[in-house]
This record gives sequence, structure tokens and C-alpha cells, in this order.
Amino acid sequence: MIVEHAIDYIDYLMNYVDFTEKYFLLTIACVVFNPTWWNITARMEYKTKFMTKICGSKENGCYLLAFLIFSLGILRDWLFSEALIRQPIFQEFDRFEVEVLSYILYGFGGILVLAAYLKLGITGTYLGDYFGILMKERVTGFPFNVMNNPMYNGSVMLFIAHALSYKSVAGLVLSFVVYVVYKFALIFEESFTNYIYSTAAANAAKKNKSKSK
Repeated sequence: MIVEHAIDYIDYLMNYVDFTEKYFLLTIACVVFNPTWWNITARMEYKTKFMTKICGSKENGCYLLAFLIFSLGILRDWLFSEALIRQPIFQEFDRFEVEVLSYILYGFGGILVLAAYLKLGITGTYLGDYFGILMKERVTGFPFNVMNNPMYNGSVMLFIAHALSYKSVAGLVLSFVVYVVYKFALIFEESFTNYIYSTAAANAAKKNKSKSK
């Protein structure tokens, strides 16, 4: 009975989503494209050093990638906002509690993203390890002592907050798409990052061993 009611309510909510609207579809495309592109590009850099060669140094290469990722993020956020403007308004979200929740998510999500960035810096945030710019030790302070992947989680919170502030069910659907895409991206990013650091550690051990002979 509960499951049936839940399914019926979801069907009801979907009446407030225009799945054919252009900006809605463009937002999904951008959300999927961005992490796919930066993961492919970063792996190509790790294997070929093509951005390092183009930019003259690994630091400059990482800064270029950071600029491109940041720019794509701005495009995605703009498309998201444009999509919400064109979607039906869900009047049941026009409540004080929902407004307060959106403010809380804006605040906490923003803190997570900003604090993670301040801890990691540009190269730590924008895949510097693929360029050979490795962190000396694992970051354990806030917000990494609160949750794993605070930047991704904080970003999802900001999307949800924006959707609630626009009283948009479609915005929540898009936020869910962002969450799922980030989860898939992390499968590839975390495994390859572990590979990078384990390879670097093995190479360092070999060098130390050869020096001791």
C-alpha cells in the first residue's frame, strides 16, 4: 500500500516536469558531458603529458584544465537556471519550511565546496595528480573529516537548494541526475587516483632502493 502511494505520488510529481524542454535536455547533456570529458582528458594527460607539453609545465597544464572545467561548470549552472525558469512551478513547495530548507542547503553546501577548495587548492581540486602534482599527505581536516567527497556532495546540495528556491520538481530531477553522474565519475576517479599514488609510491621505493646499493 505504501509503495503504491509512493508510486502514485511520483507519477503526480512528474506532471510538473517537461521532459522535452530544450534547456532541460541541454542541462542533462552538460551534466553528463563535463565529468566524462575531464576524466578522459586527465587520463590522456597522465599517459601522454599532452597538456604539459602544450603549456610548457605541469602546473600551467593543470591551470588550463582548471580553467576549462570551471568554465564548463559555469555553462552547466547557467543551463540549469534557464531550465528551471522554463519548467512548471510546484505550488506545494511554496511553504516556509521549504524555503528554510533551501537556505540551509545553500549555506551548508556552499561551506562544503568552499572549505574543500581551500584545503585542496587549485591543483588538488582540478586533478593535479594526473599531471604529477601529488599531495604530500591525505587531507583529513574539515570538511574531509565530516564526509568523503565534500565538493561533489556540496555541489549536489546547491543544486537541490536552487531547485527548491524555484519551486521546481524538474530541478530536483536534474539534481538527482547530477548526483548519479557524480557517483559514476567517482568510481573512475577514485580508482585511478589510487593507481596514480600507488604507482608513485612504488617508483619512489625503487629509487630509494637503488640509492641504498
